[in-house]
Amino acid sequence: MKVVLVNGSPNEHGCTYTALEEAAGQLRENGVEAEIVWLGNKPINGCIACGGCFRARNGHCAFGENDGVNALIDKLEEADGVIFGSPVHFSSPAGNLISALDRIFYCAKPLAGKPGAAVLSCRRSGGTASFDVLNKYFTIAGMPIVSSKYWCVVHGRTPEQVKEDQEGMQIMRTLGRNMAWLVKCIEAGKQAGITYPALEPVVMTNFIR
Repeated sequence: MKVVLVNGSPNEHGCTYTALEEAAGQLRENGVEAEIVWLGNKPINGCIACGGCFRARNGHCAFGENDGVNALIDKLEEADGVIFGSPVHFSSPAGNLISALDRIFYCAKPLAGKPGAAVLSCRRSGGTASFDVLNKYFTIAGMPIVSSKYWCVVHGRTPEQVKEDQEGMQIMRTLGRNMAWLVKCIEAGKQAGITYPALEPVVMTNFIR
């Protein structure tokens, strides 16, 4: 079993990484492989609704080969669980991460049924607003949300300060243990013949006619 943790910060080894690594440590201690993937600091375009992913029907973004989005889609689809981490920028997650997630969740349908969790790092505030933004990706895709003992937010301007946030670090460790527990439960269910529910054909209601 494997969980992919996506570091959506432009700083590879900053506060967000520090929080994700604390959760990853508990995943590994509980027998679950954990890989932290850095999104990078190069520009990532948002979704332009070109429809290329639907025409290709391969689960990839038409432009994803240029900026690593398709490589990330492949990693997420192979994972048993995912955690998205981001710094807070103006009470919202980092722009590059949002651009990537808009494209990933538009075309990568096999994410349904995989447990997901969001982790935020901030200096002072905006964490819960950003937490809400990331959790909506999971709920639109049929992904169970993994929780902790509190909202998954750490505080500090530097990795050293984040480590001093003792409650935040405990929240990350609890998240890692809870994620490990849930992916194991889902795997045990599969072994017992319990599969993800069959999806109905998509129904879309337009309110303006």
